[in-house]
Amino acid sequence: MTGNDHEGRLGEEFFTPGSSSFTEFLAAHRPELLSTRRILPDGVRAEGAPHGTTVLALTYGDGVLIAGDRRATMGNLIAQRDLEKVHPADDHTAVAFAGSVGLALDLVKLYQVELTHFEKVEGIPMTLAAKATRLATMIRDNLGQAMQGLAVVPLLAGYDPAADEGGRGRIFGFDVAGGRYEKFGFHAEGSGSPYARGALKKLFRPGMSRREAALAALQALYDAADDDSATGGPDITRRIYPVVSVITEDGFERLPEAETEELSREMVEQRRSRPDGPNAAV
Repeated sequence: MTGNDHEGRLGEEFFTPGSSSFTEFLAAHRPELLSTRRILPDGVRAEGAPHGTTVLALTYGDGVLIAGDRRATMGNLIAQRDLEKVHPADDHTAVAFAGSVGLALDLVKLYQVELTHFEKVEGIPMTLAAKATRLATMIRDNLGQAMQGLAVVPLLAGYDPAADEGGRGRIFGFDVAGGRYEKFGFHAEGSGSPYARGALKKLFRPGMSRREAALAALQALYDAADDDSATGGPDITRRIYPVVSVITEDGFERLPEAETEELSREMVEQRRSRPDGPNAAV
């Protein structure tokens, strides 16, 4: 894979002591394979690249829920209606993204390998805080391209068995420079995030059931789509619904399509009588 291998033998780089980071290994021996290291020429800005829009996460009684709409835009055009923005990173961690779609998908794949590589080398998984720090470093590596219009803004959610009871669902947000911020209760990223966070501010409460958390997430994405043209709401006609996943003690689980459809149709029906959505619980 890296170097002039002969007769199937591994190159010397595989036997050279180093860190347990796969990204650092590639950076040292095959940096051209890292999409985050490919900087555009000076003065060039990327225009018209597809962008993913709104993703969110919120904690609930059993862990943490992470969700995203399905739309990708290219300027004022819809580039894709069924984009997958929520991905498992390992058994108890998931990452969702807003921003440049191509780079984001590469970053997600590299991050999945990074966590697997660390566990194989060290014999233990990273802590959730270390996973967030590692992702922040990978985002920072993309800073040059972010300054030229190819920013990726991920959202990390995970179940932390080492945390206190009731706080094991954890959420981390990031900025384009690699700043890492733990968020409590809920958070959203992307162009529709101000509206999604506004909805979650009135709908979120500690200890919700999975169904309540999923409905709150769908309501928030609906509000985002209502005010942000780049965010897509549930498409009943095409049967395209937001991706909703949960992470609990049992691991990562994407809600079945039938369950997401049922909840989406229930929410849309509620909006017929209350277009602005439900009021906050008193």
